Amino acid sequence: MLSVLISETTVIMLYMAAWFLIAQYVKRNDVADIAWGTGFIVTAITAMLVSEGIAPRGVLATILILIWGLRLAIHISMRNRGKPEDRRYRKWREEWGRHAVIRAFLQVFLFQGVLIIIISLPVTFMITWGQNSFGLFDVLGFCIWCVGFAFEAVGDYQLVKYKQNPENRGKIMTQGLWTYTRHPNYFGEVTLWWGMYIIALSVPQGWATILGPLTITFLILKVSGIPLLEEKYKNNPEFQSYKRRTSAFFPLPPGKEA
Repeated sequence: MLSVLISETTVIMLYMAAWFLIAQYVKRNDVADIAWGTGFIVTAITAMLVSEGIAPRGVLATILILIWGLRLAIHISMRNRGKPEDRRYRKWREEWGRHAVIRAFLQVFLFQGVLIIIISLPVTFMITWGQNSFGLFDVLGFCIWCVGFAFEAVGDYQLVKYKQNPENRGKIMTQGLWTYTRHPNYFGEVTLWWGMYIIALSVPQGWATILGPLTITFLILKVSGIPLLEEKYKNNPEFQSYKRRTSAFFPLPPGKEA
């Protein structure tokens, strides 16, 4: 296991360093968002290549990561096409001043590589030690993963279609899955990683990979997900009204405004 983790870390750091060079060439650090999804694919494939034998559960985990990572990378690429650099990265660039390049390398790209390794722990364990037969945890985890993936993919699709309508320019998305949660895509991403963790419970010491789903849950709920996005709308009356009647994370029936 240690050799697999070392190999994954080496490869993902080289991968993120390459994306850093791309970011310098195109002069926008938000390409790191594209690198996020495909980074998990690179990590899983690395684990497959350096592990002894290929376990069916490891193949399943890699396929799920491939589906999720490619969809997310394509979605973000299309979303960013023709638009200026994401405001988060522009703000950091301004705040960091003359240290912007080195801080972007360390705090955006390399740090993101570290997070990928940590969050990927359930997948790494499944690839390395997933030789035992499929069981109840596999079925349950797969079903939870499917629910999460559906929320993320459908939520993103609904938001894209909503924004494509010129009549919705400047308005807040409150339709479809967004009726029940302000962040169906974030709920979906957290859910699918907990699904991965439940599958990993089928392998020896799989319980120890809980750091993976805990990390992505903390990031989305407390750091770079919901708080950062909703900060943008703190002075938007329409969003504040939507916020009062709609669950922040878990899908729930919409309530009435107080």
